[in-house]
Amino acid sequence: PGSGERHGETTRRNPGTAPHADSHWADGGPTDLRNLVLLCGFHHRLIHHGDWQVRMAADGLPEFVPPQYLDPLRRTRRNIRV
Repeated sequence: PGSGERHGETTRRNPGTAPHADSHWADGGPTDLRNLVLLCGFHHRLIHHGDWQVRMAADGLPEFVPPQYLDPLRRTRRNIRV
């Protein structure tokens, strides 16, 4: 992995954020910018060590899936702020 891709590191141009791969390269996922989403440290840890999931939708935007105890139907959530 290149600079800023190791778990817990921040990117140089976006201090306080770390890239997260929807399908991690170590698990056979592609090394592709379309497979990455920038998360702050808190939300990055929530995805890796909590019960939340993130996946890329068909339109290329990330969707966040809450744990079942927060939403029994696990409906996806999107950040739609512009």
